[in-house]
Amino acid sequence: MHYNAIWLSDIHLGYRDCKANFLLDFLNKTHTNRLYLVGDVVDLWAMKRSFLWPPSHHEVLRKIIDLANNGTRVIYIPGNHDDLMREVAGTVLLNIEIHQQFVHTTHEGKKLLLLHGDEFDHAVLCNRFARLAGDAGYSLLLHFNRWSNILRRWWGLPYWSLAQYVKNRVRNARAAIIAFEEAAAKEAIRQGADGIVCGHIHQPEIRTIDGVLYCNDGDWVESCTALVEHRQGKLELLHWGDLQQAIKCDQAANDSTISAPYSLPRLS
Repeated sequence: MHYNAIWLSDIHLGYRDCKANFLLDFLNKTHTNRLYLVGDVVDLWAMKRSFLWPPSHHEVLRKIIDLANNGTRVIYIPGNHDDLMREVAGTVLLNIEIHQQFVHTTHEGKKLLLLHGDEFDHAVLCNRFARLAGDAGYSLLLHFNRWSNILRRWWGLPYWSLAQYVKNRVRNARAAIIAFEEAAAKEAIRQGADGIVCGHIHQPEIRTIDGVLYCNDGDWVESCTALVEHRQGKLELLHWGDLQQAIKCDQAANDSTISAPYSLPRLS
């Protein structure tokens, strides 16, 4: 499958709950002219607490470098968990461009502002979400998420995010997410963009806010999603689990291509 662009964020390499194997599978089964890494690629915060770097995490990093060395334009916008890389914004490292922010022009000529999203923490009610995402309760939620998917694999079921399901039903978390999305849309308007792509809150979404297209590409800890631009310019969220099911269906039909896009099911 070939796309004009793919956006990934919040991979959190070096963190125990990073779904590196899923992401590596995704990268091996997709092709793109441009790969945007919208922050928190390596989780330096987690690695300071406890160093973790399994082979799968190294393979993801190596795959990204290989893409950059073989014709894919890779643009990296550091986030808060890899903020040390912001000190070298404006440079090129291993053929990967590093920017504080970036503007992507779609096939249809729309200007999309690219930011990680932690820039909006001070402006919204995101302190509630930060407490949710940083406390022991969130870690416990990810623990249950991990074990629920082990059981699902035993039963032959695809990956499903228990963490996303629960988070969308916590009223304070939903209020903080909505406030974040609205702040992001205002920033796109302020900078004269047609839309914005960000990550940070681990909440995949595409919707229009005050005439501005808001896109959040999700993460590879909970949702395992990416934002893609099709060759005709359509923007879509791809869920790794749905992608796997689509490929299985195509293999059963002896067809090597996916004939229709598969969208992330809404979790609300």
